[in-house]
Amino acid sequence: MPFSGASGRSVMGRVLLVGAGPGDIELLTLKAVRALGRADLVLLDDLVNPDILQFCRDDVRIIRVGKRGGCRSTPQDFINRLMRRYARQGLTVARVKGGDPCIFGRAGEEKAFLERAGIVVDIINGLTSGLVAASSIGVPLTDRRFTRGVTFVTGHTKEGGTPDWSALVAGGTTLVIYMGMKQMPTIVAGLQAAGMSTSMPVAVIANASLPTQAHVVTTLGEMAVDARDAALASPAVIVVGEVVGEACAVDKNGESVNSINSQSALLYQMRV
Repeated sequence: MPFSGASGRSVMGRVLLVGAGPGDIELLTLKAVRALGRADLVLLDDLVNPDILQFCRDDVRIIRVGKRGGCRSTPQDFINRLMRRYARQGLTVARVKGGDPCIFGRAGEEKAFLERAGIVVDIINGLTSGLVAASSIGVPLTDRRFTRGVTFVTGHTKEGGTPDWSALVAGGTTLVIYMGMKQMPTIVAGLQAAGMSTSMPVAVIANASLPTQAHVVTTLGEMAVDARDAALASPAVIVVGEVVGEACAVDKNGESVNSINSQSALLYQMRV
């Protein structure tokens, strides 16, 4: 039941679904900063940079609700019930997620659950990691010379299935693949079976925007080996498309040969 205020009237709180961006706190939006300052309670995802908590009030309560692919995670149903419980107590609850809450962030599920309980939900967008990762190495996700658009896709589905690679290849767009590191061999096989050339340029970017960011520029055929040899791990984004080849010249060995990626090539050589 909603909390009753001094007047005896029911007081219902609200939930803010806040996108914290890929990690660099300078990429937080002003709206996200203001939301953190309003929150009575913060439910903090595992991939969120904890430095953002400096924008919260001193009396804020923090509950960490870890969600990381391949690791033990806080069940989604438990998180939903936490948000409902504290909003019904009249609190402003900030559910803080990495990237953007509406791009593989379960915002739709959470919003539907809360609105069924009569709770107001505000969505505060953040920069999605796919965009930031590509931009950080000089790759535009769209370029009218090479692509008709961009498609965001997850390599990790709820049912354990795989995307329709044939439809995605036929679409002719740049592919930005989230949560695909463990499925990389399957992704490569699926794209090749759908007719994509093994020479298609690919970039794999880990820890986008953070000091620990690392990446390799390679080809579809060499992607799995090069990412493994460079010791890249989740969280990482895979960008597939001609835009990668245009922005980052790739030689036959999958190594960068232009100035944009000279640091990455050096890092690659040092690691191996």
